[in-house]
Amino acid sequence: MSVVKVERAGSVTTVTINRPEAFNALNTDVIAALLDAVTYSAADPAVRAVVLTGSGEKAFSAGADLKELAGMGPDRAREVMALGQRIFRAMEQAPIPIITAVNGLALGGGFELILTSTLPVLSTKASLGLPESGLGLIPGYGGTQRLPRAVGERVAAHLMLTGSRLDADRAYALGLTPLPPVEPDQLLATATALAEKIAAQGPLAVRAILHALEVGRDAPLDAGLGVETGLAALAVAGDESTEGIGAFLERRPAKFANPEAHR
Repeated sequence: MSVVKVERAGSVTTVTINRPEAFNALNTDVIAALLDAVTYSAADPAVRAVVLTGSGEKAFSAGADLKELAGMGPDRAREVMALGQRIFRAMEQAPIPIITAVNGLALGGGFELILTSTLPVLSTKASLGLPESGLGLIPGYGGTQRLPRAVGERVAAHLMLTGSRLDADRAYALGLTPLPPVEPDQLLATATALAEKIAAQGPLAVRAILHALEVGRDAPLDAGLGVETGLAALAVAGDESTEGIGAFLERRPAKFANPEAHR
């Protein structure tokens, strides 16, 4: 049985962590397979968005596989953590959006995976947290760095130091997602509809926006504005804007070519 399932429908690929018997825990095989799935999808010019979810109804992912971590020495643990961080960072920097459909528990590495995504969609049954301190551990896949950037240092400190969990309503109130929670039976449809809406936009424009967000996240404002100016100028002069503006003026849906057609 594959630990990660990949299915494509139109311009959207759905990637499913497929270890329901282990609450979709993230061992090294799963993490490597996730990178392969996202890398393959991003390299396909016909794929414009990815939906990432977990198999079953109980968990998006309950985090790192503790059976795999138990008994590791510091050198091997450093290798595993460094691999996970590289892969999570690569997913965060993907040139196409990743929509996480969070269908239950999202703890530890599962929560950290959500923090790397472009937009999370939460089920009303979602439960998020970084409980590592209660195990004598600390978040190792970027949680200590991404969570404070998302919700502020004090909220992040409280969550990590106490191991407290966020329900879907609290996560929405804190701004972890711009979308209100949805009923579990509507989760995948909602996430897919969001991915399809983004996929209908100009694909080069979407990639440029993601790039500008990535570069500008921790850059001084002037540096970020310089990146934006360059990307905006290329967009104005590109074929994609010719189609987009023409469609707007002609009051018809735009028909954007896949990125490869522009090369």
